[in-house]
Amino acid sequence: MNASTSAPAEPAHTPLVEFDDVSFSYEGDILALDHVSLSVETGEMVALTGPNGCGKSTALRIMNGLSFPSAGVYRFDGAVIDEKAMRDALFAKRFHQRLGFVFQNSDTQLFCPSVREEIAFGPRQMGLSADQIEQRTDDMLQLFDIADLQDRAPYSLSGGEKHKLAMACIVSMNPDMLVLDEPTNHLDEDSQTWTVWFLRSLVDAGKTVLATTHHRGTIDALGAREIRLDKHHRIVE
Repeated sequence: MNASTSAPAEPAHTPLVEFDDVSFSYEGDILALDHVSLSVETGEMVALTGPNGCGKSTALRIMNGLSFPSAGVYRFDGAVIDEKAMRDALFAKRFHQRLGFVFQNSDTQLFCPSVREEIAFGPRQMGLSADQIEQRTDDMLQLFDIADLQDRAPYSLSGGEKHKLAMACIVSMNPDMLVLDEPTNHLDEDSQTWTVWFLRSLVDAGKTVLATTHHRGTIDALGAREIRLDKHHRIVE
């Protein structure tokens, strides 16, 4: 009997983020995404672009487990993210630690009495020790150059300072991926330059970043791969 030999099969490739034929409609049959398929690889810098009303914000909500597809499947690192999965408290907690979402309006996610407490909140929810929480908080205050603000109330900060704090709160949990909604909107030139530098440094460190933007200059400065939605809520090939 002749033995046949063949090379071992390569393991199936798993993107970090995958939309598989995803559609979404709001109540009243208002279409937001129409059969959208996209993927984001680990270590990529991606810009999600398109005109107002094309579905970018909806895509971010699905990506972050805040909304769920009306049809199709969303997977994060191979795991299906749907209502059933997110009802599992441990699964949801781990998912939100791995994928951090920075809202366009920083006030949406800032609620603690001081900057220091705001940064410490995420690591505390992760169950880290008091020493680890203090170390991560100190690290973020230094990394984002906001140590002099640590006793201030977040509501008293400038727009650029709030933006840095919102990112510090997410980065304090050391996520694998950072998702940002219009990260350079309403920032002065220095804050925009710093934000672009910081996001690029995350990718250089092996993290994954996806950001929505309307600005071609931001896409070019980030060196991002563009995924574009059109006015019909579909991916532009």
